[in-house]
Amino acid sequence: MDDVKIGEILLPGDEDEQDRQKSRVKKRFWPVLKRAMRQVPFGRDLVAAYYCALDSRTPTKVRGILLAALAYFVLPLDGVPDFFALVGFSDDIAVLTAAFAAIRGHIRDDHYMAADKALADEPDMQAAG
Repeated sequence: MDDVKIGEILLPGDEDEQDRQKSRVKKRFWPVLKRAMRQVPFGRDLVAAYYCALDSRTPTKVRGILLAALAYFVLPLDGVPDFFALVGFSDDIAVLTAAFAAIRGHIRDDHYMAADKALADEPDMQAAG
């Protein structure tokens, strides 16, 4: 992650790039989240960010930042491989923390309500979270 700055990762990109990111995120988010729940300290915020990123009412730039951060989270290979216990998700956490700071206030109560429902409906994540 030394070669790539967090700000570069979080570039919202154009519409085509956002579509590619959205496709990656939708395909891989839930399986990766299940593996990460024990290591990521803000699982509820992460799921709420997922719903915010997919919400058409979210401003395009905010959606782009979230989709970029979530795409980094779901990528199988990144700065620190996720299969390393305890440190594997540390780079993902840094990217997500920066994204949350950049979009503060755009994740709404309805995104958190959707996150709470998704987490409550998924027994594996309930036990982990």
